[in-house]
Amino acid sequence: MGEGGGSDGAGGISGAAGEAGREQDTVLDALLSAQGRSAGAGSDEGADEGAGPYGEDGEDGPDGSDGPGIPDGGPAEPATVPASATTGGPDRRARRRRRTRRVLYAALILLCTGILLIVGGGYWAVEHYTGKVERIPGAFPTNVPKSALPPPSRDGSQTFLLVGLDSRSDLPTTGKDAKAAEWKPGAQRSDTMMLVHIPADHRNAYVISLPRDSWVSIPGHGKAKLNAAFSWGGPPLLIDTVQRLTRVKIDHLMVIDWSGFRKLTDAVGGVALTVDKPVPRRNGPGGVWTAGTHHMDGSEALDYVRERYGLPRGDLDRTHRQQNFLRAVLPRMLSGGTLSNPLTLKHTLDQITSVVSVDDKLSDGDLRDLVWDMRKVRAKDMVFMNAPVAGFDTIDRQSVVLLDQNGTSGLWEALRNDTMAHYVATNTLDELGTKVS
Repeated sequence: MGEGGGSDGAGGISGAAGEAGREQDTVLDALLSAQGRSAGAGSDEGADEGAGPYGEDGEDGPDGSDGPGIPDGGPAEPATVPASATTGGPDRRARRRRRTRRVLYAALILLCTGILLIVGGGYWAVEHYTGKVERIPGAFPTNVPKSALPPPSRDGSQTFLLVGLDSRSDLPTTGKDAKAAEWKPGAQRSDTMMLVHIPADHRNAYVISLPRDSWVSIPGHGKAKLNAAFSWGGPPLLIDTVQRLTRVKIDHLMVIDWSGFRKLTDAVGGVALTVDKPVPRRNGPGGVWTAGTHHMDGSEALDYVRERYGLPRGDLDRTHRQQNFLRAVLPRMLSGGTLSNPLTLKHTLDQITSVVSVDDKLSDGDLRDLVWDMRKVRAKDMVFMNAPVAGFDTIDRQSVVLLDQNGTSGLWEALRNDTMAHYVATNTLDELGTKVS
C-alpha cells in the first residue's frame, strides 16, 4: 500500500473514534436535555446568583480579562447582559451540559479505574501466592514397570491425591511454615487419603475416600494396610500403590499435616459440624459428642475427624467425618466473594499456602489455572463418597477393611474415562449424607 492507503487507514481509525465520541455525546446530550427540561427554562432555579455574561462562575472574557472588553482610553460602556444568561436560555443550558458531561466522564474514568484495580489486585494475589506454595520434590515414583503404569487422564480432567498426615511431630511438616521434614521412614502415617477428581468441564468435583485400613498390595512390601505405604516410602510409594490399585493416573499430590489442619480451621474461625446422635469422644478431653451442632475450633475439629472407635462403622464413618469437615470448611473459605475481593483472596491464599504442600510438577501456572477453573464450584457441586467396601476382617492381628473388587472396578473405570456423573447417577454409593455420626 502507498501513503494514500496509510492515510486512509489512519483516517478510518480517527473517524471511528470520532463517531464513537459523537455517539457518547448524543447519549449525554439526551440525558442533559431531559435534566434541563425538568429544571424548567426561565425559572429562578435556572440562574445562579451573580452570574455574569461570560459564565456563572466568573469565566474570562474574550480578550482574557476578568470581564467584558473595554477599549483603551474610552469610557466604559454598560455591559449588555444577554437574556439567555438570566432566563436559562440555550447558551446557559449548553454550558451546564458541558460541565455535567465533564463530571460524568470523570465518574466513568474513576469507575473503570476501580474495576481495573480490583481485577488487577486479584490477579496479583494469585500470581504472588501460587509461588509461595511449598513443593514436594520427587513426589512421583520412578522405575515403575510399564505394565504397572496407568493410562493418562482424559484430556481436561485431573485426579488429585489429597493426603492428611499424622506426622507424630509437634512441628509443622507441610506448608511454607514447615519446620520438620515432610517425610522420613516411620515418622509419618497417611491417616487420610482422598482421590479428588475434577472433570474436564470443571462444573463439579468428586471426592472418594480410601479407608486407611484398606488391605492392599504395596510394591516391594507385600500385603499391608494402605496407610503403611507412606510410612515406608513417602509420597512416591503411596502414589505407586494407589495407581496400581486403581489403574487411575494421579496427576498431582496435595499434603497437609494435623498441625496445618488445626491452623487452617482456626484461621477460618472454626467450623459448625452437626453430630446426628450421641457418640463417645475418645480423643482429646474425652466425654461424649452430644447430638446437635457443635462449633469446633482447630483442636476440637481434629479430635472429631480422627475418631473411629465407638463409631457404628468404624473407619467408614471416620472417612465420612473427614468429608463432612471438608463440606463445612469450604463455604467458610469461599464466602464473601473470595475470588472477586483482593483482600479476601489474599487472606484465603495466606491460609492455604502456610499449611499445604504440593508436588513439584504442579507449576504456578497450573495452580492459577486450577483456581480460575474451579472459581464457581461450591460444596453443593461436590460429591463425597467412600470407595466400595466388601467388609471387615482381622489379618495378622490387625483390623482391616476389604475393598469390594467388583464395586470398585466400575468406579476406577469412571475416573479413568471421566464419566463420574454417569457413575454416580447409576450406582448405589456410600455417599456422604446429611446425617453424620
